[in-house]
Amino acid sequence: MSTGKSYYVYILSSGIGGTLHIGVTNDLVRRAYEHKTKAADGFTKKYGVDRLVYYEPFEDVESAIRREKRLKRYNRTWKIRLIEEENPNWVNLYPSIAKL
Repeated sequence: MSTGKSYYVYILSSGIGGTLHIGVTNDLVRRAYEHKTKAADGFTKKYGVDRLVYYEPFEDVESAIRREKRLKRYNRTWKIRLIEEENPNWVNLYPSIAKL
């Protein structure tokens, strides 16, 4: 049974080919904004990882968490290939999802 709730696995980057961060959230716009504005201390703030370059939607949190863990296990080359298949120019996707 679907509740209509969405969850997202996302990849942020510090720039083209830069440092990557993979996360999961139930509010992609809010979470990307928090990274963009450096609202929380931690890895993404320290390394300037604030460009949303990839995301996948899921209907349930368990599937999203499984996918996040799987992506984190893949090597960097594979992650870059995944990003570039969908977003070859590493465009920041935040403005399009936030309707800016």
